[in-house]
Amino acid sequence: MGFIKEFKEFAVKGNVVDLAVGVIIGAAFGKIVSSLVNDVIMPPIGLLMKGKNFSDMFYSLDGKTYESLVKAKEAGAPILTYGNFIQALLDFIIIAFVIFIMIKMINRFRKNEKNNPEAPAAPTAEEKLLTEIRDLLKK
Repeated sequence: MGFIKEFKEFAVKGNVVDLAVGVIIGAAFGKIVSSLVNDVIMPPIGLLMKGKNFSDMFYSLDGKTYESLVKAKEAGAPILTYGNFIQALLDFIIIAFVIFIMIKMINRFRKNEKNNPEAPAAPTAEEKLLTEIRDLLKK
């Protein structure tokens, strides 16, 4: 089998295509969740924190105090940006919660499908004829 033909068969297999679709949808979903966090959830939290943003929270390891994270970085100070970690943690918790809700909904739909099975298909004309022949042979 030629290399090109083998690659073509691999690339168009259902699993590879499904994975590509999943990655694309996942990237779009990530943008939606990021917008939810940054544009909907964080503003009220910032209001509760009196305008302080998580990304502005840091600790300088050199013992000096700096007005802002930008100024600490400009000075080349070693800093722990724990606010970024808190932001990433909140993002993760929200993403995990949204995925949990989605999986729960999908499982509910699947459960409903299992509880409402489709009626078996009516026998074809050929199957009916074979059944009649079988019954005649039994007699």
